[in-house]
Amino acid sequence: MAVRAIRGAVQVDANEREQVLEATAELVSEVMERNGLTTDDVISVLFTATPDLTCEFPALAAREVGFSDVPLMCATEIAVPHALPRVVRLMAHVETERPRSEVQHVYLRGAQALRLDIAQ
Repeated sequence: MAVRAIRGAVQVDANEREQVLEATAELVSEVMERNGLTTDDVISVLFTATPDLTCEFPALAAREVGFSDVPLMCATEIAVPHALPRVVRLMAHVETERPRSEVQHVYLRGAQALRLDIAQ
């Protein structure tokens, strides 16, 4: 079984708690579904949020969708002046039989603009 890193991001409309939780839950669910994963396959997840998202920890959304015993961490992205605003990113480390070339990275809503080369 290989360990793979899966990237993803979602843009939120506003710095509002429910929007951050809903968008993050959508992102986590899409990553899991597109890669055929269960929470038992997940080693850990690192979430980051742009400095303009301060209303809630994105990891709470993962807890609410079943990541009760998965190590999760949140951090703030670097405040780059031309960066896309209101973005939650994740990097999940998972165990999977998929080769790296078949890993599905997930970029939702406006965050698709971040990685047009790999956005699904």
